[in-house]
Amino acid sequence: MRPSCGVSVPFLGGAGASGRRVGGGRLGAGEGACEGELVPRGPAVGRVFGASYARHMKSIVTISGPREAGPGERDLMLSRAQATFEQLDVPDIVRVDVPPKGTSDDGEGPLRTAVEAIVPALQSGSLFGDRTGLLVVDAQSLLKAEAEVIAELVDLADPQSVVAVFVVAGTVPAPLGKVLRAVGESLSVKRLNERGATEWLAQAARDRRLRLDAEATRALIATFGTDVASLGQALDQLASSGEAVTGDAVRSRFKNRPDEPSWLYLDAVSAGDRAQALRRLADFLHHGHPLVLLAALNSDLRRRALAAAAPDYETFVDRDGGKRNWGMEKIWKQRQQVKGSDLRLALDALSRADLTLKTAPEATHRVTMERLTIAMCRWYGR
Repeated sequence: MRPSCGVSVPFLGGAGASGRRVGGGRLGAGEGACEGELVPRGPAVGRVFGASYARHMKSIVTISGPREAGPGERDLMLSRAQATFEQLDVPDIVRVDVPPKGTSDDGEGPLRTAVEAIVPALQSGSLFGDRTGLLVVDAQSLLKAEAEVIAELVDLADPQSVVAVFVVAGTVPAPLGKVLRAVGESLSVKRLNERGATEWLAQAARDRRLRLDAEATRALIATFGTDVASLGQALDQLASSGEAVTGDAVRSRFKNRPDEPSWLYLDAVSAGDRAQALRRLADFLHHGHPLVLLAALNSDLRRRALAAAAPDYETFVDRDGGKRNWGMEKIWKQRQQVKGSDLRLALDALSRADLTLKTAPEATHRVTMERLTIAMCRWYGR
């Protein structure tokens, strides 16, 4: 028996209820896989992994995404988890949402109350002979003591009785991460950009037998960004309305702004694209506080200054704290793009903007950030 897709369960909900059984329910709201690839349901799920690969799929799976995963990436991770359970014919799923560190009450022993359901799920199978499914969401938030206990249980888990999927935004804490790599397999969801979301949207529209022209596609992406769950819901509404899907129809029906991560704004500023940066700024300020964006700009500027002064990449990474990632490589490659005099101007502008945001009336915050954005684009984009 395969789980049906009729019940929607909120995804990555932080400190949600512990040990929720969602057998027969969908794990996420969207239908995407990584980088715009559609995750089919039912018998078509095999196309995601391949029939031969599915027969040899291990019972312990880690699905990892970017550290600052947005709604789109999170929905794609849960869609992959759903596809895994369907492919392995797991009808009964226990979902555990790991709460952020420091936000949950302490349970008895090394595990917090919110994650205690992981233990019996890994130790026992289904009473009816089927394999039990365990979904651990936000596994990067596990405490060290919890990771140690779960690592031992995973290592001893019976693959004929339990299928466990760990969804993680970033890295799994030690020693669990090492055990998961040793006994299981890993799937990854890359950072979703607008190109990937556009490809996903085209496929999702075809599945709903909708025709989207270029203007309607741009309007949907401008409204929902890379949040494929919201894009899917918007397509469902447009399909049920029966009206022609045009850019004007999208703009008149949907008035919200996309909730996007700050790195999209930083990318636009780095490219010197003023129009794009101002659009990203407006989107971000609709959901977040300008001081958060200012902190991101300050961190980016500090790294650019370190890169400009470092003799080589290894020195640059060591001075920043020793963490190597794609973002560090990108800044290093762009180190000649911004002159030292412009870095000093940017630092002065950030200091003045910080003072304004903390002392001036809130009505001045938006125009302050807009002026700062235009100036940063001029200095960075030369």
